[in-house]
Amino acid sequence: MATPSTPRPRTSTRDPEELRARLDAWIGTWQPGATATGLTVPQSNGMSSETVLFDLRDGDGQVRPCVLRLAADPDAFTVFPRYDMERQYRCIELAARTKAPVPRLLRLVTDPRVLGAPGFLMERVEGRVPPDVMPYTYGGNWLHEAGDAERAELERASVALLAELHTAPVAEAAFLRSTAPGDTPLRQHVNEQRAYYAWVVEGRPPSPLIERAFARLEQLWPADEGETVLSWGDARIGNVIYQGFTPVAVLDWEMAALGPRELDLGWFVFLHRFFQDLTVAFGQQGLPEFLDRERVVAQYARASGHTPRDLDFYTLYAALRHAVVMLRIGYRQIHFGETPAPEDPDRLILHRDSLEAMVAGRYWG
Repeated sequence: MATPSTPRPRTSTRDPEELRARLDAWIGTWQPGATATGLTVPQSNGMSSETVLFDLRDGDGQVRPCVLRLAADPDAFTVFPRYDMERQYRCIELAARTKAPVPRLLRLVTDPRVLGAPGFLMERVEGRVPPDVMPYTYGGNWLHEAGDAERAELERASVALLAELHTAPVAEAAFLRSTAPGDTPLRQHVNEQRAYYAWVVEGRPPSPLIERAFARLEQLWPADEGETVLSWGDARIGNVIYQGFTPVAVLDWEMAALGPRELDLGWFVFLHRFFQDLTVAFGQQGLPEFLDRERVVAQYARASGHTPRDLDFYTLYAALRHAVVMLRIGYRQIHFGETPAPEDPDRLILHRDSLEAMVAGRYWG
């Protein structure tokens, strides 16, 4: 993410006009006479899968607001080595089997020749999302300016949403089974992250901090990993659309997997701390009482009937995973000439102080 002292990294190298022409041609094959109008690529677009907004106008003038999700542009030094859009589509189908709100799916396109990349189309859900840039922990945005009771309602509803997603029928999620080595879903998940880290640093300086974090994980490994559920992956309030303070749509499934419930809980708690710690580092108070770890754990237990455990392990793992992503984004900025290469690669990890403290066992104290 960008901070007050760093520019927002480049997110795409795609030509919007070429995409518009491809989109019109594709729509015409399944809804003759319909066209895409008002196409925009949000400034807040992420650096992995891309989001394109447009209105689908049919021959009778009826308009349907839509969202197109496309696999990352391979010319944009992708954050992840692989983007399986069909996998994301099927995750949303699975989540729709629960009471959690998800956008209505319209079309899947797996042939990259159609739109320039695989992707899928959904109906657009109106509402608002806690911003990443500048993050919602900074002043001036709707969530920061809300009252304590309103934020408490959003927190409670968001934790309940997470618990509901974990009721998805795992028996129908064989497509998410990992091929990584390991005798449990958690061990496979961590081994996948090790492989991702190896891909990130191939031909580049490794991160001593990330390697220490991997070693610390082994010391904290849970004795009982518990039930395997559908793990949303990028479980955070920045991937939820809210109307008022009520969740109305869950977004972004590119990090989905099978694993313990605490994978999502650790990520959910840590990603708030990531934004909060950065906000404090830049001299602002942020939202120190929001998404408190112990309160989130208690709320999840009430909503699910499952008492979360080993949160020191899972929050450290979340911080480690995010550090690998940050390292890749840092190398990406270097690739595009947006920042010089530092002597110490750990300087590319924005939350390195927090991760250091977690590795040392003094962060949550």
